[in-house]
Amino acid sequence: MNAPKKPRPYPLAGRSDTSHTTVVRFPDTDITIGGDKVTVIAGPCSVEGYDMLIEVARGVKASGASLLRGGAFKPRTSPYTFSGLGVDALEMLATVRAETGLPVVTEVIDTRLVDTVAMYADVLQIGARNMHNYALLSEVGRLRKPVLLKRGFAATIAETVMAAEHIMTQGNTDVIICERGIRTFETATRNTFDVAAIPVLKIETHLPVMVDPSHAAGRTDIMAALSNAAIAAGADGLIIEVHPRPAEALSDADQSLSLAEFDALMRGLAPFIAASGKTLVTAGAPRGVPTEPGHVA
Repeated sequence: MNAPKKPRPYPLAGRSDTSHTTVVRFPDTDITIGGDKVTVIAGPCSVEGYDMLIEVARGVKASGASLLRGGAFKPRTSPYTFSGLGVDALEMLATVRAETGLPVVTEVIDTRLVDTVAMYADVLQIGARNMHNYALLSEVGRLRKPVLLKRGFAATIAETVMAAEHIMTQGNTDVIICERGIRTFETATRNTFDVAAIPVLKIETHLPVMVDPSHAAGRTDIMAALSNAAIAAGADGLIIEVHPRPAEALSDADQSLSLAEFDALMRGLAPFIAASGKTLVTAGAPRGVPTEPGHVA
């Protein structure tokens, strides 16, 4: 006789039955994350200026991305490298959102910045360095905005889901888990892409699961292969770093795709999305906002 299974230590994030699947929705748009759709988030590692940001936003939208990523506050290993434009970058992201209709994903790195970032962002990103920052998890949990939670460098799957549980205990149920590679002995890639984490997370939790192939790879020549593998394994979407001129990027230049490379990746991704039985989420025109070139809200 089989012993009864132990209850999962994350009752809010854990999957109780196969029919319960969280779908994150964005008001006043047709954009969703989770369910029977694949959603792609794309944009620069860091916001470097308005002209660059609007160029990349229009480009990634044309190729099929439906949310715009861009760092305003950047936690960097070295204190001497570019760490973001702060509130100025948040204002640029909001302006570009009004022009393109792309909801904004940006990282919050400090409890003191949560309310400020939430004024501008549609999705609050918790980076790998902060997955164990429980004070920060609680702060974003008290808001009613989606949270993109990245797996820590050396975090187990259970620890990652428990981090999501910390957010959800504060009342925020719109949590998206992001596999971004884990640190191992391998040096051929920036991190080791744990593709097995995707189906395991799908069994363990009802939350959407996205993949960040940029940080997993740390290089552009295998980005498409990792993206295809992620969708084949059941991921609900991707978050990809794209820069109009990657060689000029102030951060993560080696892993930033050009607009042409991103377009090629999206074209190659199409058959994998179809084979998974899902469809790609696309962003329409911003509702009630003029879209002619040069318009600034």
